[in-house]
Amino acid sequence: MDVVHTNRDRIIDLDVARAIGLIGVCVMNYHGYLINEGADYPPRTFLERIFDPWQGPLSTRFAATFVTVAGMGITLLTRRSRASGDRAAISANRWKLARRGLLLFAFGYFLDWVWNGTILFYYGAFFMVGALLFTLRSRYLAAIGVGAALVAAALQRWSLHHDANWLLYGNAGETRSPRDLLLDVFVRNTHPLLPWLLFLCAGIILGRLLPFSARLRTQLIAAGAACVAIGYLGRTYLPWRPLLRSTAPFDRGLLYSLTTIGSSVVAVCVIGWLAERTHESTVTRALASAGQMTLTLYVGHVLVFNLLVHKLEWVHADGLGTALTFAACYWLVAIVVAVAWLNVFKVGPLEWVYRKFSE
Repeated sequence: MDVVHTNRDRIIDLDVARAIGLIGVCVMNYHGYLINEGADYPPRTFLERIFDPWQGPLSTRFAATFVTVAGMGITLLTRRSRASGDRAAISANRWKLARRGLLLFAFGYFLDWVWNGTILFYYGAFFMVGALLFTLRSRYLAAIGVGAALVAAALQRWSLHHDANWLLYGNAGETRSPRDLLLDVFVRNTHPLLPWLLFLCAGIILGRLLPFSARLRTQLIAAGAACVAIGYLGRTYLPWRPLLRSTAPFDRGLLYSLTTIGSSVVAVCVIGWLAERTHESTVTRALASAGQMTLTLYVGHVLVFNLLVHKLEWVHADGLGTALTFAACYWLVAIVVAVAWLNVFKVGPLEWVYRKFSE
């Protein structure tokens, strides 16, 4: 296979993985927000427990895969400069990532006022941190990622014995406090750097291993599946306090980090393999188009929700079935729009602004 074809397929793999990750994010967001609007909670059926946006096994897992893919994208973006050792090229990549991160961070901060818990705020922080990390050796990246998970778990353990509301709870969007803004980035709310830096660092390392050989892909899938199995077995059998053996995302425990990095690695490998095998199919190409417009489509899912739920009141808080149907309808339209748009303009509207700002 020639180099051009190989590079094209790598990009398609990441675009498809990014699209599927965002579809999952949309499903969980719609379900969670409809619960906030009055849908039944806590979950009663098996399917409701699976899709529980705060405690279920899918909670934040799609978003974590999205962040892992972002790390892989950072590696592909900076691969040439890192391989050459050209300081000017490395510096240019750092500033490009920093500018992109700053734009997403600022936009996400304001979007959080109308869509609380948005990943864009944190996504910007990941890119700014990634600008500092992408030249580090893989073993140092692994140490930073594991360290982030350990520190997050330690903070949760400490909070068991101290009044830590000021540390773990709050919202800079309400207080306008610089201290709360810093704490939001590192330890609070939906996707803080502690422990989510683990997923970004893992993605940067995985990007360096591309293209995956069949043997390596199998090994990564086995390792990821083992992490998930060990984490859930530990949750069941370890004689720890409930918070410490929790796999729920907002408890920030080690078992949450272990199971989530495992599921992210499995997802990236399996989706990549399927995308490789079907790279000429209409469905794969359509998903790749959606993956190229994830910023536009993410903001779109926020606008559509507010329009149909709050303004027009066409969608009501009727439970998981409504959330799944709502998300499916949005994505069927979104994918068609993405394909049509890219056939004419080659880049999404918000992606165009995003890239212009970073050049």
